[in-house]
Amino acid sequence: MTGFATQQLHAGSPASRVTPRALPIYLTAGFVLDDFDQAVDHFSTGDGFSYTRVANPTNQAVEQRMAVLEGGAEALLLGSGQAALAVTILGLLQSGDHMLSASSIYEGSRGFFVENLPRLGIQTDFVKDANDPDAWERLIRPNTRVLFAESIPNPKNEVLDIAAVAAVASRHGIAFVVDNTLATPYLVRPLEHGADIVIHSASKFLAGHGAVLGGVIVDKDADRLAYLRDSVALRFGPTPSPLNAFLINQGVETLSLRVERQSANALGVARWLEKQPEVLSVDYPGLESNSYFELAERYLPDGTGSVFSFTLRGGIDEVRRFINALEVFTHMTHLGDVRSLVLHLATTSHNLRTDEQLEEAGIWPGTLRVSIGIEDLPDLVADLERGLTAVRG
Repeated sequence: MTGFATQQLHAGSPASRVTPRALPIYLTAGFVLDDFDQAVDHFSTGDGFSYTRVANPTNQAVEQRMAVLEGGAEALLLGSGQAALAVTILGLLQSGDHMLSASSIYEGSRGFFVENLPRLGIQTDFVKDANDPDAWERLIRPNTRVLFAESIPNPKNEVLDIAAVAAVASRHGIAFVVDNTLATPYLVRPLEHGADIVIHSASKFLAGHGAVLGGVIVDKDADRLAYLRDSVALRFGPTPSPLNAFLINQGVETLSLRVERQSANALGVARWLEKQPEVLSVDYPGLESNSYFELAERYLPDGTGSVFSFTLRGGIDEVRRFINALEVFTHMTHLGDVRSLVLHLATTSHNLRTDEQLEEAGIWPGTLRVSIGIEDLPDLVADLERGLTAVRG
């Protein structure tokens, strides 16, 4: 008989031939290798599982689902959206290379391009009008290797003409990477319009409940994705927990239901805000008055998303009174939650920008970003009215 310490480690074994309906959580650092020959085969071919940093059945199931939903060949699940961006860019570029990015993008992505990549010898230029193919053409160099943009840019919602930018990338043999976080594959699938790689912050709409972090890369080229997995992600190690993968998968199972409701709520909120005298402008492409309305109809027929910005006529004092009066909207830095969220950009996510940079980006002292949730629309409108009442007072 073995001793107590041995028994507490080895007694009992998983039930065999059990098939759960929900995705199992393989919460383990490593996997038992059946025998010597199977270990040799695994390390030679990559088949099977040995260590979660390399592959995990729970994570793999989410990858397969996301590849199908985005219409890609393969997908890679990572620990955060920033990890998805970093692994993609570091896998495509090396010292001496150049990339182009749309200027209207998530502030964390912009910081990565401006502050981190130059230390690696990689330079980035920004295209102000992302829907002008000539603007991209003029900035392409012989060493340009990547074009980057967001399908629905955060926070100004200038809907991207994906096919137009993809055509430029294709003519020059350049990889076109699209961040599809705010649109999700339910609203648009960039690979179908010519993009090469799609990335997501899975922390947002895919997970949906603001509980976990995650990132996803989906590539139309299986070999390129294999390189990102084996030679970049494996070395840098931004491995997601299988528990996080399980929760992301739970969110993905209701993605269309949530995004449909959120988009409908967002349109209702935007239409209401547009009529309020205290509101200077509403940046929502679902509005007929928005300059991106026709493009949104082309790319986003099932809804125009639920993250957008609007600008109060007043300044910081009015914004403070507005936010502090809200009771249904949650004041926090996040997006894609089932709950509605609000944030003042100039003093939070964009607080390191100069006044000139903020003005160029169309972010004013009164600009607020909202992420609309699945609450009852009348309650959201009543809460915003509560905020505007505080502004009037």
